[in-house]
Amino acid sequence: MILLGPALKAMIVKGRLTVIDSDGKRHEFIGSASGPSLTLNFLRRTLPMRLALRPDLALGEAYMDGSLTIEGGDIFEAMAFLMDNAERSGGFRLRRWGRSLNFWMRRLQQRNAMPAARRNVAHHYDLSGGLYELFLDADRQYSCAYYMSENESLAGAQRNKKLHIAAKLMLDQPDLKILDIGSGWGGLSLDLARMSHAKVTGVTLSQEQAKISQQRAAKSGLADDVTFRLQDYRAVDETFDRIVSVGMFEHVGVSRYPEFFAKCGELLADDGVGLLHTIGRSSGPAATGDWVRKYIFPGGYMPALSEVIPAIEQAGLFITDIEFLRFHYADTLRDWRLRFNANRHKVAKIYDERFCRMWEFYLAASEAAFRFSAHEVFQIQFAKRKDTVPDTRDYMFEWERAHRDQSPPSTGCG
Repeated sequence: MILLGPALKAMIVKGRLTVIDSDGKRHEFIGSASGPSLTLNFLRRTLPMRLALRPDLALGEAYMDGSLTIEGGDIFEAMAFLMDNAERSGGFRLRRWGRSLNFWMRRLQQRNAMPAARRNVAHHYDLSGGLYELFLDADRQYSCAYYMSENESLAGAQRNKKLHIAAKLMLDQPDLKILDIGSGWGGLSLDLARMSHAKVTGVTLSQEQAKISQQRAAKSGLADDVTFRLQDYRAVDETFDRIVSVGMFEHVGVSRYPEFFAKCGELLADDGVGLLHTIGRSSGPAATGDWVRKYIFPGGYMPALSEVIPAIEQAGLFITDIEFLRFHYADTLRDWRLRFNANRHKVAKIYDERFCRMWEFYLAASEAAFRFSAHEVFQIQFAKRKDTVPDTRDYMFEWERAHRDQSPPSTGCG
């Protein structure tokens, strides 16, 4: 505890942290403000040094391998306590140094040329479909939902999200062609076709997602209207009236933002509208944490808005609307976490205990980040012409209200 103790003393400003080391000795860290209590057991002698030197990596690995346990609580309560205190105090110096090093190396870490992009997507999205069935909604929406009330169900909030996006795409025009970049398991593409009778093309780099999406299109009777391809968006060469991308931009890499928006400008019709839905951060440019980059999203990065807007400008596109979803993803992750925990025994049959602990940590840490740090979601609407969309947002609200009760049938993913 030689290095870790002083760091924790400076970091804990709210509540009480008790650390029981591998020799059974208790170390108390008490903040000046009242708050919750947390007790952590360090079961390996080397863990305090690892946490002091590489906290972003060591904390998750310690939970995965069982050398870190939590008394009287769970991993979400632990991550909420630690992240809240880190945000209030600024963390500790060695952690800031490590993040500074990652910041300067991030372009190397995010080299998402086509072959690397396919490998990185496969790492996460080509896992067993049975896993995703156990914590996502039936439509397998794996992105931030939109909660209209405190009692909103996960399925209802995901339906709201699709309506919210559809309203911004201005679907009332006939014979639209829509491109869905990073189409996932196909739910958004299928619903856009139902809402507008448009021709929709979805592209994904995940073999598993492409296969399931194609099956869903056939099952729903929309195979003539919705096409799913295993294809990099950079290889698409048609023109579209609408372009939408949800939850894919986090895999582009900061050095390739100009390429992404230049391609959108190339594919978008002169009177077309685009909508980007992406996780971001309101604290300015940073870097992806070591643990997330190693175990969950290799090549991934959550951008600051200040990194995205210049790329849009350079592509000659007009930003016509920006909306910030601040806590909706925290609520989405809460619902995913609770569903995962309820089905944990089933996940263990597909994978193993270490995998379960890895995903527990991933979901808990992500929820805590959206509740206590600068993480949020951006929805950015863009166009090639300044006069493509109306000057006020009334058209969005009116369209959304008119379609709220028109719930399309779900084909599910099973």
